Amino acid sequence: MTAKIPMKRLGTVEEVAAMAAWIVSEEASFTTGFIFDLSGGRATY
Repeated sequence: MTAKIPMKRLGTVEEVAAMAAWIVSEEASFTTGFIFDLSGGRATY
């Protein structure tokens, strides 16, 4: 599975938690909508 990820590794729980914490923080207060891809570059659309 990791061979298909451009970053050559899986994401960590800490990385996902950091993103979630930022989304609900005051630092993201001007953001009105978004989609964050936590696939390490593997997602293709």
